[in-house]
Amino acid sequence: MNNEQNILDQLCINTIRTLAMDAVQEANSGHPGTPMALAPLAYVLWTKFLRYNPINPRWFDRDRFVLSCGHASMLQYAVLYLTGYDLSLQEIKNFRQWGSKTPGHPECGITPGVETTTGPLGQGLMNAAGMAMAEANLAAVFNRKGYEIVGHYTYAFCGDGDLMEGASHEAASFAGHLGLAKLIWIYDDNHISIEGDTALTYSDDVAKRFDAYHWHVQNLGDKANDLTALAIALTKAKEEKERPSLIMVRSHIGYGSPNRQNTREAHGEPLGEEEIRLTKRFYGWPENEKFVVPEQVLTHMRQAIERGKKLEENWNRKFSEYKKAFPEVAKRFEAALSGDIPPGWDSNIPHFGSTDGPIATRAASGKVLKAFADKIPWLMGGSADLSPSTKTLIDESQYFAKGKYTIRNIAWGVREHNMCAACSGMALHGGVRPYAATFFIFTDYARPAIRLAAMMGLPVIYVMTHDSIAVGEDGPTHQPVEQLASLRAIPNICIIRPADANEVAYAWRTAIMRRHGPTMLVLSRQSLPVFDRSKMTSAEELLKGAYILSREKGTVPDMILIATGSEVQLIVDAQEKLASDKIDARVVSMPSWELFMEQPQSYRDEVLPPEVKARLAVEAGSPQGWHYWVGDDGDVIGITKFGASAPYKENFKHYGFTVENVVARAKMLIGSL
Repeated sequence: MNNEQNILDQLCINTIRTLAMDAVQEANSGHPGTPMALAPLAYVLWTKFLRYNPINPRWFDRDRFVLSCGHASMLQYAVLYLTGYDLSLQEIKNFRQWGSKTPGHPECGITPGVETTTGPLGQGLMNAAGMAMAEANLAAVFNRKGYEIVGHYTYAFCGDGDLMEGASHEAASFAGHLGLAKLIWIYDDNHISIEGDTALTYSDDVAKRFDAYHWHVQNLGDKANDLTALAIALTKAKEEKERPSLIMVRSHIGYGSPNRQNTREAHGEPLGEEEIRLTKRFYGWPENEKFVVPEQVLTHMRQAIERGKKLEENWNRKFSEYKKAFPEVAKRFEAALSGDIPPGWDSNIPHFGSTDGPIATRAASGKVLKAFADKIPWLMGGSADLSPSTKTLIDESQYFAKGKYTIRNIAWGVREHNMCAACSGMALHGGVRPYAATFFIFTDYARPAIRLAAMMGLPVIYVMTHDSIAVGEDGPTHQPVEQLASLRAIPNICIIRPADANEVAYAWRTAIMRRHGPTMLVLSRQSLPVFDRSKMTSAEELLKGAYILSREKGTVPDMILIATGSEVQLIVDAQEKLASDKIDARVVSMPSWELFMEQPQSYRDEVLPPEVKARLAVEAGSPQGWHYWVGDDGDVIGITKFGASAPYKENFKHYGFTVENVVARAKMLIGSL
């Protein structure tokens, strides 16, 4: 029987390998070598350890799997197909083709069973850490003795490239500090990168590195084909209760290929028809047949369907008992999983009067956050060592920490990249709603994670403060100039730069209610006046992205002044001065281009009438993109150089952000038309 099982095991493993080789060859594009090397590991994990239900890939208490080395996507696709997910053999044949469910790198929402979008190396590891954080929080909050309804693991495969990326250091450091014992990474130590042997650039002692991060480390050596050794290591990792686990295994990329094994060519190139024939001969496989899937392999591996069905049924039964024993707690758990916002969640959000100012929009944001945080108990997040400045603490006293997983404040440390990518992992996991905060300039450290959150449509909230050259004395290294323009260029992200405290309140309302992509609040360091809304339009109009804050006196304005954030005050004052010179101006606050673009054309034309060609936009950032709104005849007061170290009022004066300059440029514009 053991010999028969060994034969079946190898048949399954070689099916995974040959599907990967054939799919890459068919596409004439892809990475065959790693799937060939890691097929035994994937086989052991999917058939003996991973808890999942192929028929319901979204079952909550499933184990999460992340392929951080996303170039090896065919490894995951082959296993998903063989275990019975809604992924056909035809989709395997359509690898990397238009409209297929098998894109070049795994994409969440495209392929059933893929938990996150990976490809940029290190991202998956940070996502996995965030998933483990969410699991730890939900388990601590909702599990009761005898009713452990949250109890899954997060696994990630990673390679040399993942561990070279600084992102992996941030994630590993933080995960070890938190003691995320249900996080298991398996490191494919194959020694090969695109340029050749990793010895060219890489000589880390990975075991010592992770030991220093407080991880449980197992170095298996050259055991990538030893199913027993792999199973023992995974068992030990699951038994570890205090630390995350790293399993290191030396594999041979392109395993079985006579001329490509252990070469850089096996990493990122199709093997070629002749080499595939030789490799299949080594496996004892039909040499001239493609996409062969023996019936006994499907029968064996698709036992996962019945196994997964029973796992989910058992969990549902346990949860049914849990609901009877703890009905109120169960309601909160279901609400957290659904993410539906409770009615009246914003009833305590303050309205700010003009006498409440001046107040920095970052400070107003802190007041708003505290006003509604208790109404959404699954909201959790924090700052990259900047909470006193970003005003993003929910509870002033405690932080999420090892053994304190119920706490919602997260002290991320100076790890902006991991913070944002882990927040994506938390959002992907479900049951929590994450937010992340830092200075706006440091979005540069987190941009890859922000971009992928937008790609996946994740409802992560970013609170970015110190939004312009008004940062002042810290100088140009800390003064964002190009960040607004560059982040606006990312599809599916909503950027909101509010002009006063009441706009902040509605910006938070937008962020909380927006579920199909990330939202970024861009907030001021310096205090800003609170507009007297009895004389101006309600800040509720922020929900439309742009609105007429202060109307012209006549029926049609002579010109339109447009601004965001702190610069709105400048155009409000400029409107009054222009009126004394018989120029009737309209003031438009445009905190969010993206929200404005979502409005009907009729509303956009109402705010920015096409017949009014004299339009002046004012923003303390790059003018790039503003001509879409002001038109060819309009003008923009922006910044095309870096800032300077000086008090913020001096910076604004020297860079032309004064009422006097706005008035002068407005008159020049009127005169030129």
